[in-house]
Amino acid sequence: MTNTHTYNLNREIKALDVSKIRQFDDQVSAFEPLIRLTLGQPDFPTPQHVKDAAKRAIDSNFSFYTSTAGDIKLREAASKFVETKYNLKYNPQTEVIATVGATEALATSLFTILNPGDYVLIPSPFFSLYDSLVKMSQAIPVYVDTSESDFLITSDMVDKTIQRLDKIPKAIILNYPNNPTGVTWTKDDVINLAQTLSTYPDMLAISDEIYSELVYDQTHISLGEHLRSQTIVINGLSKSHAMTGWRLGLIFAPESLTTELLKTHQALVTSASSITQYAGIEALTHGIDDALPMKQAYKKRRDTVVRALRKLDLDTTEPTGAFYVFASLPEDISITSYDFCYEFAKQYKVAMIPGDAFGDAGEGYFRISYASSLEDIEIAMDRLTQYVNDLRG
Repeated sequence: MTNTHTYNLNREIKALDVSKIRQFDDQVSAFEPLIRLTLGQPDFPTPQHVKDAAKRAIDSNFSFYTSTAGDIKLREAASKFVETKYNLKYNPQTEVIATVGATEALATSLFTILNPGDYVLIPSPFFSLYDSLVKMSQAIPVYVDTSESDFLITSDMVDKTIQRLDKIPKAIILNYPNNPTGVTWTKDDVINLAQTLSTYPDMLAISDEIYSELVYDQTHISLGEHLRSQTIVINGLSKSHAMTGWRLGLIFAPESLTTELLKTHQALVTSASSITQYAGIEALTHGIDDALPMKQAYKKRRDTVVRALRKLDLDTTEPTGAFYVFASLPEDISITSYDFCYEFAKQYKVAMIPGDAFGDAGEGYFRISYASSLEDIEIAMDRLTQYVNDLRG
């Protein structure tokens, strides 16, 4: 019997769509077997020493709740890690929270700081979760199109956007290295933006730095170093240690913010998994440089993708971090990003993500995730070359 009852549910939730990234990935699954260049998931296994640490935790019955903020040994390891890597100084007792992935860290941060009607600046194209969480909070996303500035938001763009609003935004969400574009900031970029944001002292910055260990030709510079009092730094182990399924994120913020963030975090999840936290201690200490060999492999894959795209005369901003390429559609072909990617998956058995999954500014582009084997990427680029040439006739 079919249930036709209409439930009076939360209207903000009902108005949301499921992630277009996941939707598209599910849609093209009908064309299996596929080479998948869709999801942002490292194809490397979790380092063995990290897995061994988790096994030891299980065998030693480390299976109880930790403190809400996380086991103190994990918080100490996380604090030392970001100080060593990014010159960030956060008190592990009062300024670090272990979360269930960076996703929960973002949800905790936004649910804590936002009131209905608040404005939140979101550089576009953007990872769709940001938009969903803002709307769930009954706040109002204000998109800043970065497609004309090599996908980097500038101080001038921030100022001009705020000037046309009727009130100062509550927050800005920043993500670098960036998903979907793979671009990141130089030290000067960070300092300039920090100086601009400091002129709006009531506006907070949510800085999603989950790809910080995958910066190719420079050192990652955290916004938290240059705008500490206004910044909530989000990080985690999913990308740096190939631990997406383990679900361990981290929040670093001033104590006055962390005190409030803990309330939301506790209500959402109580605490992160104890076994995962134990593995995280190992990752953040003995695995402090586990990302290096992965990063070298990603660079080779990036170069393979970019070289193929440029041979096709597809406009591409070379990624300086993460593992994504955001490329323009062929200018000489009239086609939507969705149709381009859907037909490619159907005809050539290679899945990429259409640019419109990342906001209106993403239309006209497609995202390739090169978190896949070099062999698969080479085959995929050969097929993409044939596909584009066929479209051009």
